[in-house]
Amino acid sequence: MEPLRKETKDNPSATANLLSKIFFCWLNPLFRIGYERKLQEDDMYKVLPEDASERLGEELQWYWNREVKLAAKDLRKPKLTKVLIQCYWRSYLLIGIYIFIEEVIKVIQPLLLGKLIEFFENNDTTDTSAVYEAYSYAAGISLSTISLAALHHVYFYNVQRQGMKIRVAMCHMIYRKALCLNNTAFTKTTTGQIVNLLSNDVNKFDEVTLYLHFLWIGPLQAATVIILLMYAIGPSCLAGMTVFFVLMPVQTMFGHLFSTLRAETAVLTDDRIRTMNEVISGIRVIKMYGWEKPFAALVDEVRRMEISKIMKSSYLRGLNMASFFVASKIIIFVTICVYVLMGNTLSASRVFMAMSLYGAVRLTITLFFPFAIEKVSETLISIRRIKNFLLLEEVAPQHLGLPVADKRDCMVKIQDLICYWDKMLEAPTLQNVSFTVSSNQLLAVIGSVGAGKSSLLSAILGELSQESGVVKVKGELTYTSQQPWILPGTIRSNILFGKELNPKKYDRVLRACALKRDMDLLPGGDLAMVGDKGANLSGGQKARVSLARAVYQDADIYLLDDPLSAVDAEVGRHLFEECICGLLGKKPRILVTHQLQYLKAADQILVLKQGQMVARGTYSELRRSGLNLISLLKEDEGQEEERQVTTPIPGTISRFSHTLSDNSMSSMSSLSSSRYSLIEGAEPLAVVVQPAEEESRSEGNVGLHMYVTYFRAGANFLVLLVLILLNAIAHVTFVLQDWWLACWASEQKHINVTEHLNGSFPRQLDLDLYLGVYAGLTTTSVVFGFLRSLVFFNVLVSSAQTLHNRMFNAILRTPVHFFDFNPIGRILNRFSKDIGYLDSLLPWTFVDFIQVFLQVLGVIAVAAIVIPWILIPVFPLLVVFLFLRCYFLQTSRDIKRLESTTRSPVFSHLSSSLQGLSTIRAFKAQQRFQQMFDEYQNLHSEAWFLFLTTSRWFAVRLDGICSIFVTITAFGCLYLRDGLEPGAVGLALSYAVTLTGMFQWGVRQSAEIENMMTSVERVLEYAELESEAPWETDKKPPHDWPKTGFITFDRVNFSYSASQPLVLKNLTVVFTSREKVGIVGRTGAGKSSLISALFRLAEPEGRIMIDGFLTAEIGLHSLRQKMSIIPQDPVLFTGTMRKNLDPFRQHTDEDLWNALQEVLQRGSE
Repeated sequence: MEPLRKETKDNPSATANLLSKIFFCWLNPLFRIGYERKLQEDDMYKVLPEDASERLGEELQWYWNREVKLAAKDLRKPKLTKVLIQCYWRSYLLIGIYIFIEEVIKVIQPLLLGKLIEFFENNDTTDTSAVYEAYSYAAGISLSTISLAALHHVYFYNVQRQGMKIRVAMCHMIYRKALCLNNTAFTKTTTGQIVNLLSNDVNKFDEVTLYLHFLWIGPLQAATVIILLMYAIGPSCLAGMTVFFVLMPVQTMFGHLFSTLRAETAVLTDDRIRTMNEVISGIRVIKMYGWEKPFAALVDEVRRMEISKIMKSSYLRGLNMASFFVASKIIIFVTICVYVLMGNTLSASRVFMAMSLYGAVRLTITLFFPFAIEKVSETLISIRRIKNFLLLEEVAPQHLGLPVADKRDCMVKIQDLICYWDKMLEAPTLQNVSFTVSSNQLLAVIGSVGAGKSSLLSAILGELSQESGVVKVKGELTYTSQQPWILPGTIRSNILFGKELNPKKYDRVLRACALKRDMDLLPGGDLAMVGDKGANLSGGQKARVSLARAVYQDADIYLLDDPLSAVDAEVGRHLFEECICGLLGKKPRILVTHQLQYLKAADQILVLKQGQMVARGTYSELRRSGLNLISLLKEDEGQEEERQVTTPIPGTISRFSHTLSDNSMSSMSSLSSSRYSLIEGAEPLAVVVQPAEEESRSEGNVGLHMYVTYFRAGANFLVLLVLILLNAIAHVTFVLQDWWLACWASEQKHINVTEHLNGSFPRQLDLDLYLGVYAGLTTTSVVFGFLRSLVFFNVLVSSAQTLHNRMFNAILRTPVHFFDFNPIGRILNRFSKDIGYLDSLLPWTFVDFIQVFLQVLGVIAVAAIVIPWILIPVFPLLVVFLFLRCYFLQTSRDIKRLESTTRSPVFSHLSSSLQGLSTIRAFKAQQRFQQMFDEYQNLHSEAWFLFLTTSRWFAVRLDGICSIFVTITAFGCLYLRDGLEPGAVGLALSYAVTLTGMFQWGVRQSAEIENMMTSVERVLEYAELESEAPWETDKKPPHDWPKTGFITFDRVNFSYSASQPLVLKNLTVVFTSREKVGIVGRTGAGKSSLISALFRLAEPEGRIMIDGFLTAEIGLHSLRQKMSIIPQDPVLFTGTMRKNLDPFRQHTDEDLWNALQEVLQRGSE
């Protein structure tokens, strides 16, 4: 296996010193590179050894295996949560030291603030010691601010990295399990569900680790704050804390409701992803049948139910965020009201110290603690889903490859074998099957469709477990599947399949598998890239590449599941003589085939019918027994007559009006020719092999038009204007409420001073006025805070729904060549991860950013009003901030986009592995594919690690700017102490202190929004894909069109896209009605392209007429729904037989039974 990247940079964090680690200075070189040019994968640092996927996965797997054994011994179910705790509790608990120290400093800082405000209340310019003491308090506030910045980011870096480790380890386990699932397990899960586990469920570990420590630090901090508040303002603080503790269960209830909705949403998301996976996998069939609208309705219905749950959960999240926004205002309001009504008078020092103490605990109690409960609830649901997956049934330990002393002793022995795919069925899949195949022997297995031929090979491979009987295999097995499985990559890598290149052996294999001429014709030869599922290879080429892969393995025993069905007679004869009987002649071979002309060369023939062995022997023995092999196959195949070796096109009807031949003599002799006919369906051009396109990656800023498009997708301009007004009113009242308190405290001080000076008849404070205005501002802030949050979420979730629908409709309408060069995993990534961002994370981040941004503006405005000259240093700080933001985003955007593009291969590899699971297991390649998955995970972890650390690099510098602002404010107030009101100073300082964490969080949220807006870009990129012709046009043919099926091609040129060469050139031909036409020609001659042109899978030049109607003028559905095609690669959808026959319930039971009778499937009902 070649490494994904040949050269990697050592991670500088491993050798960085302490200060560099605290302030993330080791990232400076990366930022310089990112500022100068676009970052590439080669610029990323190698994943740290302790973060490597294999190491993490193996460690967690060990704990899980031990838990499974203990659970089996104790007769209980294994507990994945227990496993996670056992594996990670030590390292995670140590990280808690950082948050403990941080929260202690947060509690001390308000005390320093209170003491500093007391100095202004008792301002005595003659008391030098008091001035020095005040300066020491200011210095303490500054130092505590710097300490908080450093500790905060060290803590979050470590917990985020811990979350990444758990996620990576869990993904490793999920993929390992997927490689082991048996057939029964796949009736309980789907590819979509497994993709959802990797794309959504495991991400909960990234989130829960952020907040888990607050479950214990929250109550501890709250108890400490209560004690300090009792000291500061007495029993009235209990009223405010009561509000705290009332809000906690309310928010906890929101968390439980949210987790319930999340569980319901996850099921619907699974269903949508599964349906999308089937739509994309079967898009060629869906287009040719004209099924886009019914499938769009199917996906729309699932999405409608999903978005309904998402909207409800978003409203809950909005209420939760709004309650956090207004909680501090309600708490302070209740506290102040009780305090003054108990006969106390306000003082600025007590009010703002209490406000700061409440602020210190507010984040923990009203945000982080409920978040912790919410995330724990969500994570427990995801853990349960992952645990259920990990407990699915696995294939039995394979008995393949029993050692042999001599290659001549290799053999397969089956004795009285009985197997069931589904034990609920009365009849077994295989019954009483017995045979022995030894070295130098060829066993041909024949029988009608559904007779059990492929099931027999599955039983030998261990994919189908045996109910009774003996399956004995001596020697190493290999296998070619009936549906060739091709990996994205080069043709050579598909053939070598992890083996070392031996040029002589490789050349022999190419010649034996009739691939030498193809390699000579293909641009790039065997190094030509093939897309997902080998989409840009012909069916014959895929079959021969699959066969060559098996032959190159040089195994002891070969199981060949109908490898000759996809090639023409000449190629088939060459493969049989040169490969199966030539290169593999000395090995035991079991060949499933329908081609009777090769039976004479078989040493044994095994005849199956409905899972039972009806005959076994040599060709001569079966002929003497009177068994009619042709009639046996006719029961299902409907073949008209026995095919002879010299028949030009095996399986086509021998009596037909005329044959179209493109260089027929050449195609008859070419060993690279593949069998195609009208009945097999259209395939992409085989000669010009295009590499799978690299996933697009936007560059530069996310433009303003992108934000406008995003918001306009969810609301009109009037609603957006209302939203702006709601935000403005909510935040103006937010600041005015505190400003009113400052005015109240200042007025109370003046009254106290007057009373002290006059000694009697003091002016009384109008308590009703101050309480009334205060209550009005609080109520307004609360009401508009809730309204703003709910409307915001409604608009943004509506945007997600609109953009999803646009993207899905565009995917349905885009030409089919788009799917040939874009892997399923890449497309599904947009519908899972990117839409997941738009559904939940982006709306939450946007609402949070707007709240914080307006609060920051309020802080600066208040500080400027109290100390106008503070605007002088603010401007340089603003310049530094703007430069830092620009400098950071230049790199951050590239890293986020790299994170998105390195994530897609993880899903693509999983999807591809599930498609070729039986081949992977037959080749014993599980370990190699696990290593490949770990490599993909490591590549993604490199990008994710940089995403986390660059965010911390930026945040710690922003907090540095805030620390400077706090220092200037604190010392500026002392320097200009004459004439400053204590209330105004208290308001300015308490606001400035809150700026520290809030400012960097708001700026990082703005950067996060810009990063996540790349998901909007990616969705809109697909929403604006090139569209094929309209499904319906004004020019509609008659209802009974076509009557005769008279088809003419008049000077037709055809290519699959504008960037590809013509594959049909000036084609003129006529097909008259009631003709059966065989189309022959060597690989790439244009056989399949002719069908593609007829179905308009791409738009042809020239004229194609059907019964006098020009197909280019007819809507695609009007055209395609009047034709039918049997595709070469069958597509089945998850569900019942009825769903696959009639997905949209348009036919009666009688119609379905008649169709089953026509293909001889009714007997198996």
